[in-house]
Amino acid sequence: MSETIAIIGAGQAAAVATRALRRRGFDGDIEIIGDETDRPYQRPPLSKEYLYAADDTDLYLLPEQWCQEQRIRFRLGAAAVRIRAGDRAVELADGSELRADSVLIATGSRPRRFPGASGDRIHYLRTRRDSDLLRERLRPGARLIVVGAGFIGSEVAAAAHTRGTQVVIVEAAASPMAQLLGPEVGAACAEIHRRHGVEVRLGEPVRAITETAGGVVVTTTRGTIEGDAVVIGVGVEPNVEVAANSGIPLDDGILVDASCRTAIPNVFAAGDVACQYSRLFGERIRAEHFDNANRQAATAVDGMLGREPTAADPPWFWSDQYEVNLQCAGRPRACDEIVVRGSLPGLDFTAFYLRDGIVRAAFSMDRGADVLAAKELICRRRRVPAAVLRDEEMDLMDIALDEDVFEGDHVDDELTTRER
Repeated sequence: MSETIAIIGAGQAAAVATRALRRRGFDGDIEIIGDETDRPYQRPPLSKEYLYAADDTDLYLLPEQWCQEQRIRFRLGAAAVRIRAGDRAVELADGSELRADSVLIATGSRPRRFPGASGDRIHYLRTRRDSDLLRERLRPGARLIVVGAGFIGSEVAAAAHTRGTQVVIVEAAASPMAQLLGPEVGAACAEIHRRHGVEVRLGEPVRAITETAGGVVVTTTRGTIEGDAVVIGVGVEPNVEVAANSGIPLDDGILVDASCRTAIPNVFAAGDVACQYSRLFGERIRAEHFDNANRQAATAVDGMLGREPTAADPPWFWSDQYEVNLQCAGRPRACDEIVVRGSLPGLDFTAFYLRDGIVRAAFSMDRGADVLAAKELICRRRRVPAAVLRDEEMDLMDIALDEDVFEGDHVDDELTTRER
């Protein structure tokens, strides 16, 4: 009997794992179980080009013909409820089960719900259907309220503005992503929207969201805001139910090792749902980004096939808002020493986040090359003087790659006891 690998979840991580298995020579059966009825598709476009233009070009990740040629089996519109590793079986919600020698849990995450808010005009964004329903509300002259100024909320605001919709962003914190980026960098993110005529209301927690006969009313600490619809983007929660039912240890996601193995033999996890220890940062990380799903899916495949995991790069993600490209690498924290290269008022900068003088993260606006160099600095644990980071005449990549530029100003790859 040939070996069978079951993938629970039909998103980015599932698609990457499927391709990687075939490319690396796995010739057994691959079963993909997904609670949506669509084959795996990309989620980043749902809040950008797919939302404002219904452009589904290259949206799907696994071409149907390729799946047929590669004997990929789908169980769509189905939910897995439990893994019985000892029996090599996955139980489904309809009472059926399938045999699996190895299992990858790639169930992703779901939007965090606002208590007591429900109705057709109250939207969340996670699936293709969510994006389709929201697009119907984005008409010239309509008014959309966006609750939450994180990346999803900000991308939706930009897409809605592109369609001629009036937009109001409401954020509880004093600036967008303040705990992550710090107040000054967060303020620059808010300024992008203001320069496009979007109303941004900061430091205004939302108390209630109510659907009315013809629209919605958002009640905040400062009063009420009326609109035609509301989008809620206040974070996500990992879909850990199948792991919990299977006795797999959890802590802000499914706990996995460097090879994305769980504590249960032959069961792996990848993507938004996986919480993995990072030797680079000395802490467990659950990253909710496209790039992380790709990397962890490939790592899980290596583990399934008995290969050693490769060294992990720092977390990296991007966001496109209007004509501005934002990128972030590493683990920024507002309490870090923040060194700015470029101009915050000009919305053309890279902010470096330093801990004990070591570059640990970078956030940029329209400076992708800086982020590429920053990833090298982070991986090499380089200690670079703040004046050098600010100096735009200095080539950051040269600094990152040349070990002799600041002799002695790098941290040995062996982590300290404190960081472990």
